[in-house]
Amino acid sequence: MKVSEHWLRSFVDPKASMTELADQLTHMGIEVEHLALGTIDKPQAVMTLKIPPNRGDCLSMEGIARELSMANDLRYQPSKTVAPPATISNTCAVRIEAPELCPRYLGCVIKGINNAGAAPLWLTERLELAGVRSISIVIDILNYVMFELGQPLHAFDLHALDSEIVVRKSKQGEKIQLLNEQEIELDEKTLVIADKTRAHAIAGVMGGLQSSVTDKTVDVFIESAYFDPVAIRLSAQRYGIKTDASYRFERGVDPNLPRRALERTIQLIVEIAGGQAGSIVEEKNTIHLPAEPVIFLRKERIVKMLGITLTDTEILNFLAHLQMRVDSKPEGFTVWPPSFRQDILLEVDLIEEIARLYGFHQLPTEKLRGEREFFPIPETTIPSIRFKEMLVGRGFSEAITYSFIDPKLTEIFEFSSAPLILSNPISTDMAAMRISLWPGLLQAVQYNQRRQLMRARFFEMGTCFLSDPSQIIEKEMLAGICGGTVYQEQWGAPQRLHDYYDIKQDVEALLALTGSDYHFQKGEHPALHPGQTAHIVQSNQIIGYLGALHPRLVKAFELEGPIFVFEIDMAGLRKGTLPKFIALSKYPAIRRDIAVIVDKEIVADALKLAIVSCAGPFLQNVAFFDVYQGKGIEKTQKSMAISLILQHPSRTLVEEEVNAIIKEVLSTLTRQFQATLRE
Repeated sequence: MKVSEHWLRSFVDPKASMTELADQLTHMGIEVEHLALGTIDKPQAVMTLKIPPNRGDCLSMEGIARELSMANDLRYQPSKTVAPPATISNTCAVRIEAPELCPRYLGCVIKGINNAGAAPLWLTERLELAGVRSISIVIDILNYVMFELGQPLHAFDLHALDSEIVVRKSKQGEKIQLLNEQEIELDEKTLVIADKTRAHAIAGVMGGLQSSVTDKTVDVFIESAYFDPVAIRLSAQRYGIKTDASYRFERGVDPNLPRRALERTIQLIVEIAGGQAGSIVEEKNTIHLPAEPVIFLRKERIVKMLGITLTDTEILNFLAHLQMRVDSKPEGFTVWPPSFRQDILLEVDLIEEIARLYGFHQLPTEKLRGEREFFPIPETTIPSIRFKEMLVGRGFSEAITYSFIDPKLTEIFEFSSAPLILSNPISTDMAAMRISLWPGLLQAVQYNQRRQLMRARFFEMGTCFLSDPSQIIEKEMLAGICGGTVYQEQWGAPQRLHDYYDIKQDVEALLALTGSDYHFQKGEHPALHPGQTAHIVQSNQIIGYLGALHPRLVKAFELEGPIFVFEIDMAGLRKGTLPKFIALSKYPAIRRDIAVIVDKEIVADALKLAIVSCAGPFLQNVAFFDVYQGKGIEKTQKSMAISLILQHPSRTLVEEEVNAIIKEVLSTLTRQFQATLRE
C-alpha cells in the first residue's frame, strides 16, 4: 500500500521526516518496501508499505496515522465526518437473506448528481499517489474514502435496480457480467448483491456491468457493508478475482466503520458532484456481528514473556495509545480492544502490542536454558544426506517443488488414491496436497525443456500426503527423473538418450547403500509405460516404482521423451543392515557359465533369486552376460547366459561339488520356469 506524506499528515502531524517515520513503522512491525522522497517534479514523499495479513486496520491512511501517533506519542485526529441531512424522501429497501455472511448493510440514495465533470485536483492527486487512476467523480470519491478510512464501498445506478436490494447467496448457474466485462457463472455458495430479478455484484469483490455508474448517471445508490472475511476470500479465490475491496474485506474491516464511511462518502459526493441525499437505510443482525472480546491481561505474564517489569501507569499508557477500554484490577487488567483491531483476541496479542510500543529492539535478550535429551539413532538407520550425496555424485541436481499441486494433475496421473483438497488454497492450481513427487519434477523438466535445456537429471526428497478415512498419512519419499542425453555434449563419447537401464543403475546404487537384499519385479503403474515398469522390492515389500513415463503423460506435459522416473519410500530405504566381516578366501574361485532357454516374459531377477535360493553357501556371485533371441530360438522364448562364481572359504572346491551345484541349479530352473539347457 502507498502512503503519501501530505495525506498522512492530515491525520497526525509528527515533526519527524518521512525517513524517520519509515524507521518508526519498521520498528512497529510494518515493513517499508520503498520510500520515494519528494523532488521538484513530485514534491510529495510516498512510502510503499507491506502490511501484515492480520493488520487489516492498517490498509488505510487513518490506520497508518494511528500507528504513527502511537510511535510518536501524538494526538491522532480522525477525519471529520458530517453527513448532510436528508433532503429527499427517496430510499431503497434492503433485505438480508444471508445474515451470517453479511450481518450489516447500509445504503443511501443520492439523486441529481453530476458525474460527467472532473474530480477536484486535490482528490485525483491523492489517488494518483496511492496508485489509483481517476475514473469519474463518484468512483474517485469511493476509492478516496476506501484509502482514507479502509472501508470499501460500491455505487449502483439507481435506475438499473428493481425496487430493492437483496443480500443473498447466488443460485446455481446464475450469471453476472462484471465491471471488467467478464461473464461469471456463479455457484450456490457465493454471496451476491441483487435486486428482485438478478444479481448485480459479487459482494465485497466486484460489481456488475449492468448497474455500473457512468458519466450519464444522475441517481445512485451507495452501498456500505460488513461482510464475513472468509466468505469474501473464498469468493475471490473461487473466481480468480482480486480487487482492492476484496483485499481489505478478507483481512477484516471494522464492523462499526460502514456508517461513518457512508456518511463521509455522502458528504463528499454532495459537496463535489452536487445532488440531494436521502436518509441512510440500515439492516443488521447483531447475532452474526463479531463479538467484542474481553481479555484479562496478567501483570506476571508480561514479565514472563517480555522479560521486563512495567509499572501500572506505563501499561495503562500503552493500552490508552491502543485506544482500548481498560478496567484495572490488583492482579492485572480487563481489556476491551477497539472494533478496528480484530486481530487482538488473546492475552498474548495484547502483550505483543505492548512489546511493539515499548520497542522490540529494547527488549532484553537472554540465552535460552533448558534440559536437552539426545535420542539414540540406530546404526542400521541410514541418514538422508547419504542418498542425496549419492545422487549428486551420479550427476543429479536436487529440486525443491511445492507440496501443493493442481487437483487436475492427479486425474492426469490416474493415481489410485484421491488427493487431500485444501479448504483455503493459495490459488486454484495449488489446491491439493501432492500424493507423489512426480508432478513437481515433471513440471521442472517441462520448465527447462521450454527453455531449450533438454538434458535433465533431477531428484527430490520430500513429504507426500495420502488421505485416509480416519487420518492423514504423511510419507517421506525420494524421487528422480531423467530425460535427454546421458552426457553433456562432448567429443569423447557418442551422444545417446537416457534409457531404462540408466535410471535402473542409479536406483541400484541407492539400494546398495542399504546393504540389504532387494530385487525388481515386473509391475504396473498408471503413470508408467506398460512393459517398462518395475516394482522395487525389499524384504518382500514393494518400496517403490521405476520405469519409463507413460506416453500420454509425455504428451500431456508437452515433453520430448523418453522420460524415466523412480520413486521410493524413504521408510524402507533407510532400513540398512550392519556390515559383518567375512574372511576372504585364499583359495581359487571357480566360474561356470550356463545358457538356458526360457519364456521371453521371464525376467532375469526371477532367475537370479531362484539360483541364489538353491546354489548353497559357496555361491559368491550371479551375473547375466548375454540375452539372445533369433535363429534357433522359438519366437516366444529367449536364451539367457549366466555366470556363476563358486568359492569355498577354506579349501579348493572339487569338480564333483561344482557339478552337483550346477545340476541343482538347472533342476530348479527347469522346475520353476520350464527352462532347458542350451547346448
